[in-house]
Amino acid sequence: MRCQIMQTCTGSREQPIFTTRAHVFQIDPSTKKNWVPASKQAVTVSYFYDSTRNSYRIISVDGAKVIINSTITPNMTFTKTSQKFGQWADSRANTVFGLGFPSEQQLTKFAEKFQEVKEAAKLARDRSQEKIETSSNHSQTSFAAKMKRESGRETPSSTRASSVNGTDDEKASHGGPAEAHLKSENDKLKIALAQSSSNVKKWETELQSLRESNARLSTALQESAASIEHWKKQFSACKEENEQLRGKIEELEEQCNEINKEKERNAQLSRRLQELETELQDKELELEELRKQGEIIPELMSECESVSEQLQAAEKKNKDLEEKVRTLRTEVEENKHRQTNLKTELKNFLDVLDGKIDELHDFRQGLSKLGVDN
Repeated sequence: MRCQIMQTCTGSREQPIFTTRAHVFQIDPSTKKNWVPASKQAVTVSYFYDSTRNSYRIISVDGAKVIINSTITPNMTFTKTSQKFGQWADSRANTVFGLGFPSEQQLTKFAEKFQEVKEAAKLARDRSQEKIETSSNHSQTSFAAKMKRESGRETPSSTRASSVNGTDDEKASHGGPAEAHLKSENDKLKIALAQSSSNVKKWETELQSLRESNARLSTALQESAASIEHWKKQFSACKEENEQLRGKIEELEEQCNEINKEKERNAQLSRRLQELETELQDKELELEELRKQGEIIPELMSECESVSEQLQAAEKKNKDLEEKVRTLRTEVEENKHRQTNLKTELKNFLDVLDGKIDELHDFRQGLSKLGVDN
């Protein structure tokens, strides 16, 4: 398909002289500053030479779309704007084309070819101007020769006319209608002769143009025959290239799938790495706290030793206190026993006391009666 489009675009008379691959850009017509990509991927960019017109063109096709069709003129300039990018302005297309190459070497080769083609176009223009000047001089020379021939032809006729019509003196002497008729016939003959000479010029020009067109047609026929074989080879090469590209596309799709899987793995690893970094930060904080605590460990050790000494003293005191408690418990038990005995004795005493109190009460009552009786 690409080969058919390229053949339709270039015509059978043009032959490729240099081919490379690059990303194609065009200047944004609105801003005249930003680059707009004309192709989604790298495409074939070729120099073509038209032997009939003796002209050069840069042509590039992306699928069914012609993205570059630029005729190279001597006033064009190819400019390298970076190590892998170059541009040129096409006034006929009213745009600026830009090409991005995979390497600096390819850009250098393209620029060198552009300069070479530009010089060839300039040389062809100079030659065509020389041919035009030469043909113009030749036509002027041939026209002068024809005029001489025609003037040479007119002289006998004028002589014959003068011999027939007589001299001016004779005309003046004879006069009459016959003389006027002959004069008018002579004028008509002169007009017809001038028209025939102009017609001869037109016929010669048409004959020359027919010869040139015949030569062009024969050359174009020969070139078309050679071009058919060339495009057949190009078609087979394009077909093989298409098959190779399909295989490469399948490989690239597999690589893309692997890349997507690797991206997912990388995402998981990045998440795990973030988690580990967070854990590491927590561990670092814990380590910092432990370091701070480690700084106070000697103080804690000294405090612990003093506390242990105090604990030992307290334990010793505790043992003494336990002994004292045991002694006090024994004393308490003895006191309880004593209190019990004292309570028993006190109760007995109280019972005796109560008896005595009763006796005293009775004795008092007796005394009271005695006092009343007395």
